[in-house]
Amino acid sequence: MAQTADFLVEIGTEELPPKALRSLEHSFAEQIRAGLDGAGLGFSTLRSFATPRRLAVSIEALNCAQSQQSVEKRGPPLAVAFDAEGKPTRAAQAFAEGCGVSVESLGRTETPKGAWLHYRAEVPGQPAQDLLPGIVSDALAALPIPRRMRWGDGDTEFVRPVHWVVMLLGSEIVPCRILGLLASRHTRGHRFHAPGPIELQRAGDYVDVLAANRVIADFSERRERVRQLAAAAAGYVGGQAMIEADLLDEVTALVEWPVTLTGRFGEAFLRLPEEVLIATLQGHQRYFPVRSGDGKLLPNFIATANIESRDPAQIQQGNERVILPRLSDAAFFWDQDRQASLESRLERLDSVVFQKGLGSLRERSVRVARLAQSVAGKLGSAAAHAERAALLAKADLLTQMVGEFPELQGRMGYHYAKLDGEPVEVAVAIEEQYLPRHAGDRLPASPTGRALSIADRADTLAGVFALGKRPSGAKDPFGLRRNALGLLRILVEDRVDLDLPELLGEAVALQPVRAKDPAALVGELFEFIMDRSRAYYLEGLAPDLPAGAISSDMFEAVRSRKTGSLVDFHARLLGVCAFMRLPEATSLAVANKRIANILRSANTDTATVDSALFGFSEEEALYRAVEKAAVVHSQHLQGRDYEQALCALAGLRSPVDDYFAAVMVMAEEATVRNNRLAQLRRLQQLFLDVADLSCLTGSPN
Repeated sequence: MAQTADFLVEIGTEELPPKALRSLEHSFAEQIRAGLDGAGLGFSTLRSFATPRRLAVSIEALNCAQSQQSVEKRGPPLAVAFDAEGKPTRAAQAFAEGCGVSVESLGRTETPKGAWLHYRAEVPGQPAQDLLPGIVSDALAALPIPRRMRWGDGDTEFVRPVHWVVMLLGSEIVPCRILGLLASRHTRGHRFHAPGPIELQRAGDYVDVLAANRVIADFSERRERVRQLAAAAAGYVGGQAMIEADLLDEVTALVEWPVTLTGRFGEAFLRLPEEVLIATLQGHQRYFPVRSGDGKLLPNFIATANIESRDPAQIQQGNERVILPRLSDAAFFWDQDRQASLESRLERLDSVVFQKGLGSLRERSVRVARLAQSVAGKLGSAAAHAERAALLAKADLLTQMVGEFPELQGRMGYHYAKLDGEPVEVAVAIEEQYLPRHAGDRLPASPTGRALSIADRADTLAGVFALGKRPSGAKDPFGLRRNALGLLRILVEDRVDLDLPELLGEAVALQPVRAKDPAALVGELFEFIMDRSRAYYLEGLAPDLPAGAISSDMFEAVRSRKTGSLVDFHARLLGVCAFMRLPEATSLAVANKRIANILRSANTDTATVDSALFGFSEEEALYRAVEKAAVVHSQHLQGRDYEQALCALAGLRSPVDDYFAAVMVMAEEATVRNNRLAQLRRLQQLFLDVADLSCLTGSPN
């Protein structure tokens, strides 16, 4: 066989779960890559493929065998391997047998701990054909499948029943049994357009053969095809397709040969809020809605089929018939919900348990209302609006529309509140209470919405922590990490300058579960949020600070100052980041570490510096430089301009370096020693005003 050959593995199944298809594809490819790397089988390129009926990996120029392998084994010590007469003991014989050689052919190795029997050999690498079945089986076993299925009368398990397996190395079948099936060279094309077995002559023919049989194997290529077809179809009716990424992925995962169709629904349904129409079209039917050039929703939709019909008009009519009862139900829910105000639903919230131990949804709404009122007052916004929005915030959960479309909670509350005549600020806040819903989502834009979202998240965190149900490992059933990150983003990105421990303390005090040590619980909550902020900053998610700008030690240097305002924390990080770009930064960071070590071991708390005790000119020079820098430094601190506050201290580099070069801090005479320690403590405090620079270990960015 040639030194390299193309390789193909394809697992043919019944329809795979569309929302998991992409992750299955990526995981399969990465596991195969890891298996090849672990086996020492090099290759040129690796491509992965995924359709509703298959997962596949194709590899170009795979080495057909491992390189020659060096095998080394250490045997028993010579003292154990041979008896007093120099004859091999059973230990030596067993080691030799295990290596497949005689005792006489074994080598000796001298080490500081003694001499040992040793075996070394060069063995030819195994053929790829022998290694690939195990690599593929291990990759399939490692796929992220929460629940595996069984089918037929066997014990084989997979995400869906498997109907064929292709494994080719070049033009040769790799003989093996995978998931209960013998590997072959026969794939399948489109379920309807090319249903029979299709013979693959070579692994490299895969993509072209499938395309000839109405299957676009590459997910990204098929995704782009769906997008282009939907955009073109919307253009035919004079509009633009609303193509959201998640829906596009799901539609792509449902088809192998995409074909688009336009459909229409009655214009009378346009009286419904457009969110309801969009949710019906996208959520229930996976259709792409269509907007006009001026942004209004049109009574049209784009459907994606998996077959080229001889009578597309009939398919179009079928899709229109399917969507009609869905829209009719939505219209019925809308009309029914409007007959009762949000306020009239509040009593029913008493019968809905929020969480055992934390009361009903209505009791929670009252807690959040008190907290939102407090937050709004501190932010200078209308406390009455915040309180009213919080009381009504969960009422739309009892509407028929939200019961049918849970993803519209908050948004439907906005519409119903407006119809009830509530102030616009209240209606907007009801929608914004859930923002941000996920990473990268928009933040609440209104002051009232901001106050309500902050209060809602603080109440959830305080209540669940008070119950002792903290997240553990990957488990976070209450979404506390997401809640904490959302709270963090609002405070930092919207520059909401609240004292976070104080806010958490208010939330803890309002809980029906009384904490044994409220102060300790508040501290735990604060540290939980700060732990989330660590990833937020280190991964470059924060504004003004791109990925790589903040290192772990820079974060810890600021965290050590225990500031309760995340706005202040962010400003300090910006200051440290700017400071670390200065040429003086490394020297001053090292000096701070030295000062911290000296003061840690000192047994004095003398605070006053007596210039009369100076014995070196360098002491006097440092003293004057510190006093001069302290004035400017203090002015910048008052304005939270931490960058300039630290930059003002950069000029201390030379006098600090000169001081340590000339002065022995730990002098024998106690008064001199204590005076020098006081001078270092004064210097250290200037830097500690912003961050603990002694934590810094890296060089400037």
